[in-house]
Amino acid sequence: MSLNYIIFRNLKKNIKNYYLYVFALIFSVALYFSFVTLQFDPAMDEVAGSVKGGAAIGTSSVLLVAIVAIFLLYANTIFIKRRSREIGLFQLIGLTKGKIFRLLSAENLMLYFGSMILGIVAGFAVSRLILMILFKILEIDAMAKLRFSPDALMRTIVVFAAIYMLIMLMNYLFIKGQSILSLFKVSATTQTRIRKMPLWEIVLGLLGITFIAAGYYISTQLFSGKFKEMTELMTAMILILALVIIGTYLFYKGSVSFLFNAIRKSKKGYLSINEVLSLSSIMFRMKSNALLLTIITTVSALAIGLLSLSYISYYSAEASAKESSPHDFGFARAAVKEKFVQALDAQHIEYKEIDMQPVQMNVDASKIMENSAFTAPGDSILTTSVVSDSDVEDVDVKPGETQIVGYGGALEKFMSLSETGEVEFQTVDGPVKQQLNGVYPTPVLPYYYGGGGGIFVVDESVFKELVQALDPKLQKKQEVADYYGIELTDRSQIDTANEIYMDQKPQSPSFSQYEYELNQRSNMGMMMFIVGFLGLTFLITSGCILYFKQMDEGEEEKGGYTILRKLGFTQSDLLHGIQYKQLFNFGIPLVIGLCHSYFAVKSGWFFFGTEMLTPMILVMLLYTVLYSIFGFLSVLYYKRVIRESL
Repeated sequence: MSLNYIIFRNLKKNIKNYYLYVFALIFSVALYFSFVTLQFDPAMDEVAGSVKGGAAIGTSSVLLVAIVAIFLLYANTIFIKRRSREIGLFQLIGLTKGKIFRLLSAENLMLYFGSMILGIVAGFAVSRLILMILFKILEIDAMAKLRFSPDALMRTIVVFAAIYMLIMLMNYLFIKGQSILSLFKVSATTQTRIRKMPLWEIVLGLLGITFIAAGYYISTQLFSGKFKEMTELMTAMILILALVIIGTYLFYKGSVSFLFNAIRKSKKGYLSINEVLSLSSIMFRMKSNALLLTIITTVSALAIGLLSLSYISYYSAEASAKESSPHDFGFARAAVKEKFVQALDAQHIEYKEIDMQPVQMNVDASKIMENSAFTAPGDSILTTSVVSDSDVEDVDVKPGETQIVGYGGALEKFMSLSETGEVEFQTVDGPVKQQLNGVYPTPVLPYYYGGGGGIFVVDESVFKELVQALDPKLQKKQEVADYYGIELTDRSQIDTANEIYMDQKPQSPSFSQYEYELNQRSNMGMMMFIVGFLGLTFLITSGCILYFKQMDEGEEEKGGYTILRKLGFTQSDLLHGIQYKQLFNFGIPLVIGLCHSYFAVKSGWFFFGTEMLTPMILVMLLYTVLYSIFGFLSVLYYKRVIRESL
C-alpha cells in the first residue's frame, strides 16, 4: 500500500468525521479575511470621527488571530489524540515516525490550505455585507463597495501559514514523544471515572458555589457607598474577579458532581434511563474538563458583558445626548446664537428660544453629601450653577428652599447626595442657607454649566440676592455666561439644522444634542461591531470545541449504547437521555456565563447609558440562540452514534 493511497484514504475519512472542524476552519479564515479587508478599505478612513476605523479594526485583528490560533491548536490536540490508535497501528506495520509525520503533514496540508482557500473566497463574498452592517450600525449614508485587498490576502496567508506551522510542530512533538504502547492508551486515559465522591470534592463543591455567590454579592455593593476609598474599590474589584474565576473552576471541579450526586441520592439509586445517560455521565466528566469550561465560561461572560455595555451606550445615545445638552442646540454667547438663528430663519426652520441666566457659585454641601470612593472626606464644596425657578418650567420652590436638577445616572454613583438637608451658598456677604427639598434627574442646562454637581434651583427673590452678593473673583475665573437654548418645532428638520451648526463651527462653548448623539453612536457603534465580531468568533470556536468533546465522548460510550440496545431500549429512549445530557453540557456553561455577565454589567452599567435591561436581554438572547445550535448539532451526532450502535 503506497503512502499516497494512505494519505488520500485518510483525508477522505477525516473530512467525513471532522466536517465541523473543516467548517470552523473555513469560517475562521473567512471571518479574519473579511475583517482585515475592512481595515484596508478606503471607506474606513472616515469611520468613527477622528479615530481611524481601519486602525481600530487592525488592533482588534490581533485578538482575532489569538482566538483563532488557540482554537485551531486545541482542536488539533483533540484530533491527534483521537487518532493515537491509528498512529500506533502505522508503527506496528512498519512505518517510521518520520513517515507518519509526513503523512499527517501532507494530509493536513491539503485539508488546511484547501479550507483556507474556500475561507478566503467566502470572506471576500461576505466582506461587502459586513461593511453594509457596519455602515448601518454607524448610520453612515454611503454605498458599500466590494473591493479585493491584496494586503488582506497576504496577511491572511501569512497568519494561517504560521498557525499551520505551529500545528505541525505540535504533531511532531506528539508523535516523537509517544511509544507504541502509550499511543494505544492515550484515548483510554483522557477521562477519569470515580465511583464514590470523596469528602474533599464535596468541600470543593460547596466552596465553588460560595465563592461565586460572594463575588456576586460584592459586585452589587461596589457603588452603594460601602467602599469609601478608591483603594478599597480597586481591591473589591480584584476580589470579585478572583472569587468568580476560582469559584467557576471549583464549580465545575466539584459543585456539579456534588449537586448531581445529591439528586441521585435523593432517588435512592433508582434512576431512569434518561438520568443514567445524563446525570451520571456529567458528574464524572465535567470535572475533568474543569479548566477548559472555566476558560470558556469566563471569556463568554467577558464577551457578553462588553457587547452588552457597548450596546447599552449605543442604545442610550439619544437619552445620554439629552442629559448632556437638554435642548437641540445651546450657546453661551448671544452673538453666536443670533448668527445661528438667522440661518435657521433663512431656511424657514421654526424654533423656540430658551434664555437662562445661570450664575456660578460655591455651595457647601457637606450636610447632604455622603462619602464615597470618588469623594474625599471634607471635599464638600461644589462649584456649580444656580438658576431661578422662573427660568425653569414646572419648577416652583419657596424662599428658603432649593432643589437640585440634572442629578442622576453615573453622577449619582460618583457623588451620593441626600434628598433633604441644609446647604450653604457662599457669597461675599457670608453664607446663605437653604433647605434642600428634592433631587431630580431632569436636566435643564448642559453638563458644562453644572460642573458635575447638578444645578441648584432657588426662588427668584433668593436668586436676586445671590446675584447681588456674587464673588467677583469666582465669576472672572469661571467665565460665567448666559445660556441660550434652541428647540426645533419640527424634529424632522434636525438634519438641516445640524448641517448649519456644523458649517458655522460656532465658538465654544456651544452644544448640539444631535451631534453628540451621532458621535456616541459612531464611537460605540464601532466598539459594538468589533466586540460583536470577536464575540461571534469566540462563540463559534468554543461551541466547536464543546462539540468535539461530545464527539469523543460519543465514540467512547458507543459500546454502552450497544449493550442498552440489546437490553431492549429503543433509539427514542436513548435519545431522550442524550437530549438531557446535552442540555446540561451546553446549558451549564451558558447559564453560568450569562449570570457572570449579568452581575458584571449590573455593577457598572450606569457609566455607559440610561437603559440596562433591554439591550442586555437582546444580547443574551442572541448569544443563547447561536450557542444552542451546537447543542442541537451534538444531539444529531449522538443520534447517528446510537443508530450505528447495533
